[in-house]
Amino acid sequence: MLPGLEAAELPADAIEVGRIADAWGIKGWFKVLPHSAQPEALFSSKRWFLMPPGAADGAGAFRLPIREAKEHSDCVVAASPEVPDRNAAEALRGSRVFVPRSSFPSVGEDEYYWVDLIGLSVVNREGVVLGIVRELLATGPQTTLVIEHEATEAGAKPIERMVPFVAAFVDEVDLPGRLIRVDWQPDY
Repeated sequence: MLPGLEAAELPADAIEVGRIADAWGIKGWFKVLPHSAQPEALFSSKRWFLMPPGAADGAGAFRLPIREAKEHSDCVVAASPEVPDRNAAEALRGSRVFVPRSSFPSVGEDEYYWVDLIGLSVVNREGVVLGIVRELLATGPQTTLVIEHEATEAGAKPIERMVPFVAAFVDEVDLPGRLIRVDWQPDY
């Protein structure tokens, strides 16, 4: 890692939002591959936490102040006062980028960050538990919840369901209650 960077503990609400791919230009800018098609969290946070390649469980994290971040082609490019040149930017290659969830921009009514939906229980109108949101997929015009439910038979694979995350099927999202209520049947 770069000399002079301050070692830091990851915040309790840290969310991984991307990975540094490479240096960009000769003035210390670096290219970030965001984990989201809409990387607003990278733009709203003025301090990122970097986890060097191979580091695990928050060990070896560093705080990096960000001077500027902007979209460029299919990635984000960023600059830090602590990264003066291309060589310093290359030293960041492979680092995972985390930002505190508290620094994410506010969302509008009926808008949600994917990270907030992962792990929520999904129940249909009849009260049947369909499973837990494992991930979300961007499927063009809509987002789809990928729901995993434990198999009923010993040794069987978990059951996977996909429910479009649209108003026609999603009745309610209760973030504090960690629940999504849907109009969906278990045999769909």
